Formats: sequence, structure tokens, C-alpha cells
Amino acid sequence: MAHRIRSLSHPRGTRAAAGGVLAATVAALLAGGATGPVTAAAATTSTRSGSTPADFPASVQARGKARVTAAVLDLDGTGRKPAVYGADAPYDTASIIKVDILAAMLLRAQDSGHALTAGERAQAKAMIERSDNKAANALWRRIGLASGLQAANKRLGLTSTKGGPGAKWGLTRTTASDQIRLLRTVFDTVPNQKAGSASALNDTSRTCLRTLMSHIAADQSWGVSAAADSGWALKNGWLQRNTTGLWDVNSVGRITAGGHHYLVAVLSDGSTSMKDGVALVERAARAAVSSATAH
Repeated sequence: MAHRIRSLSHPRGTRAAAGGVLAATVAALLAGGATGPVTAAAATTSTRSGSTPADFPASVQARGKARVTAAVLDLDGTGRKPAVYGADAPYDTASIIKVDILAAMLLRAQDSGHALTAGERAQAKAMIERSDNKAANALWRRIGLASGLQAANKRLGLTSTKGGPGAKWGLTRTTASDQIRLLRTVFDTVPNQKAGSASALNDTSRTCLRTLMSHIAADQSWGVSAAADSGWALKNGWLQRNTTGLWDVNSVGRITAGGHHYLVAVLSDGSTSMKDGVALVERAARAAVSSATAH
């Protein structure tokens, strides 16, 4: 394949270095290095549920070749379609695909009538909480690679996600809207109408995913959580492409802001560094959620 992955999440040999980058990034953001929350009035287009995708405020500043898309769904609102900012085009998933991998694994367990084994539970915990790639490799094979993911996603209502080639789960392609569909299967109390009640994740499976996404390792507690003012649950993903040296940085999850619960998916690529990608994702999350709260 023409594109090789230099890093996916935290490979064991680079975990300490990556953790340092993340710690520095988070410290810089908390110190005010990133653009603060953007008011809804700054948005250039209406983002009410079901509207045409909106432009981000200029303050989001996707520089150079970078691009970013965000989707937000207010779980406490009346609309059932997410507000989308930017073009709802496909992006590489990097490690956010690990939520989808575990959802597929849990569906398999439901079908068999048996819970995950002790070994599978340990792999699921490592894969989500620490973004462990070895665990992801094992579970990706267990679900049947891309074809297994596709079968699970059909049941979960995803329509625009294509599994990566062979063992390369991080090169799965997805859209922000599809990530909201996946998050709904985990966090929404209203059933996803595209997934039959007999095939959707059951309460035990949903609780498993919610719990793990609420206990992300401290050095990975960035991304959509920047838009929260209280609780959150998330999964992040990042990789650098060898052919360009540019970074894909993504974040998906549930947050609480202004007393409402939101599902948020922010996908980006083309950043010149991971630090820039994290800052872009966080600015986009703040802007999108801020605008959603005004509608």
C-alpha cells in the first residue's frame, strides 16, 4: 500500500514520548494557548438539526492543508439529526475505530449468548482505555477484519464506514455523521431507527463501552472533552502518514455542557504536527458545541 503508518495511538516503544507530547499539549491548551470557546453568533451558517452542513467560524483556523469536520447531536433536544460543520467527507479513523471494533465484538458475544471471555475483557479494556494496538490487532482479527466490521456496522446503522485493508484497521475510512450513528448505539436512550431492536447493542454491551470510554488514560484526556463543562466519555485517534508527514487527529464521544448531553465527533487531517491537530480538534469541538447550544 502506498501510505504507511508511522504511528497509531501509542505504540509501546513510543508511549512515553507520545505521552510527553500530549501532556505538553494539554498544558498549553489549559494555559490559554488555544483559541477559547467560540460564541454561536460567530457561526456563518445555521446549524439546526437536519440543515445543510455549516461553515466553521474563522477562529477555528484550519491552516495549510489541514481540514476538519465536526458533527454534534443534542441528546436532550427534539431533533434527531446531528448538526454538521464542514464537509461530511471520509477521513482515516486511526484509533477511534477501536470503539467500532469493540461494538462488533460485543455483537458477536450477544449472538453467541455468552459474555466476553476474561482475555477478551482485558483486551477490550486495554484497547479503549490505553489505546493499546496489540489488543486492537487481536480483536480486529477476532471480528473478521474489515468484512466483520462491515457486517456489524450494517446492524448498527452505519452507512459510510469502510474497513481498512488487511490488518490495517487504522486506515478504516469514516465520516463524522457515521461516528454520531455509532455513538448513538452506545449513549442514546432513543433507539437508532436504522438498527433493528433485535440486532442493536444490548444494555450490557452499552454499559461496557460507556464505562471504558469514561476511564481513558490521563494522557489521552483531550479532544471533544475540551467542550465539556462536566462529564465526558471519549476515544481519540491519531496517526502520522509517512508519505506526507501530516497528521490525522480525531476525537469522538459524549460530553455534558450547559446541562445538556451531546454526542460529538470531530475528524481532521493534514495538520503539520500532532499538537496542531489536537488544538484544531479542540477548537472545532468548542465551536460546534457552542453553536449547538444556541439552537
